[in-house]
Amino acid sequence: MTNSKYFHMFKVFFKIGLFTIGGGLAMIPVIRNEFVEKQHWINDEDITDVLAISQSMPGVIAVNASTFLGYRLGGIRGALVSTLGVVLPSFIIILLIAALFTDEVGNNQYVNSFFSGVNAALAALLLAASIELGKKSVKDYVGCAIAGFSALTVAAFDLDIALVVLLSGLTGFLYYRRKGADKL
Repeated sequence: MTNSKYFHMFKVFFKIGLFTIGGGLAMIPVIRNEFVEKQHWINDEDITDVLAISQSMPGVIAVNASTFLGYRLGGIRGALVSTLGVVLPSFIIILLIAALFTDEVGNNQYVNSFFSGVNAALAALLLAASIELGKKSVKDYVGCAIAGFSALTVAAFDLDIALVVLLSGLTGFLYYRRKGADKL
C-alpha cells in the first residue's frame, strides 16, 4: 500500500472522528455511509459484522471499528493510521474545550439550544442507521424476534448492552445451528 493510500485512510477516519458528535453509536451511520457507500471498502453485510465485533469488544466502537477495518485494509500500519485518524479530532477538541470552556459558555442558552438540536439529530441518525442495518441483518421471523426482544430488554430493564449482544448471539447460534441440523 502506498503512502498516499495511508494518507487517504487517515483523512477518511479523521473526518469520521471530526464530524460525529455524540460518541460511538452516533458514528454508526457515518461509518456505514463512508465505508460502504463512498469508499466501497466493504459491503452492507461486512459493516454489520464490523459493527457487531466492534460493539462486543471493550472500548469505543469507532476506535474498534477503525482499528479493525484499518488492519483489514492495510495491516498493522493501516490499523495505526486509522485509529490515529479517528481519535485525533476528539483529542484536539477536548484540549480546546478544556482551555476555552467556562461556566459562562456552559450556561449560555444559545449553546444549550444548539446541543439540544444536535441531540435530536443524533436520535434521528441512530434510528435511520438502525432501520438500514436491520433490513440487511434481520432475515426472518426469528431474527426479528431476537432484535425486538433485545431492544425491549435494553429499554425496559436497562440491561448491559454487551450482555444482550452475547445472549442474542448465543440464541441465534443455537437456533440456526439446530435449524441447519434439522435439514440433514
